[in-house]
Amino acid sequence: MTPLSLDDTFSFSCTKSVPCFNECCRDLNQFLTPYDILRLKNHFDMSSNLFLERYTMQHIGPESGFPIITLKTNDTSELTCPFVTPEGCSVYKNRPSSCRTYPLARVASRSRETGRITEHYMLLKEPHCLGFNQPKTQTVREWIVSQDIAVYNEMNDLLMEIISLKNRLMPGPLDIKSRMFFYMACYDLDTFRSHIFEKGILKDHNLDADTLDSVKKDDEALLKLGLKSIKKVFFGDQ
Repeated sequence: MTPLSLDDTFSFSCTKSVPCFNECCRDLNQFLTPYDILRLKNHFDMSSNLFLERYTMQHIGPESGFPIITLKTNDTSELTCPFVTPEGCSVYKNRPSSCRTYPLARVASRSRETGRITEHYMLLKEPHCLGFNQPKTQTVREWIVSQDIAVYNEMNDLLMEIISLKNRLMPGPLDIKSRMFFYMACYDLDTFRSHIFEKGILKDHNLDADTLDSVKKDDEALLKLGLKSIKKVFFGDQ
């Protein structure tokens, strides 16, 4: 793992002509963020509940106590991504953040005093990947733009803040009611939306008409509300 600044360059390209094409889509232990799930379920024009049931598994984070979602692989021997085809990734436009960031890894931390996020990138050189032998070079900054990573980072950082607060203020496991609320507000957005409008689950949050109108139509706005509501329910004004 080699640390890189935003303006450092690296050589890498992944195309069908590279001999290891699709190899990184095997032997997976693929975690999905809430924004990954939002993009994928909309890619398939599928409800969040159905997507989660069909394509994912749920675990409990050993430190945070939060539900963690992983991708359900196609088989038990090669642990292949369900979305890979001989032609490549069938969900490429909406592939998860870790896939689009690769071969980089991002580490982000938030200042308790200022709330400012500091990010660092590292280059992951794995023996099986021959993309590093390709002549194409780019800076980290150029890679972030070309792979449309910024919006994923923005949404994932909202979750990072919640995990940080949980570990600091509420260490240990969650009760089942809290776990279910977290799962719904983060991952099962279509159910969350129906609970807002049909069951009044956030009636004590004093949501204004513009916010309600926005989350009725916009999944990104709904996810931001879900993460905001988790902070309010779990931590109050802290």
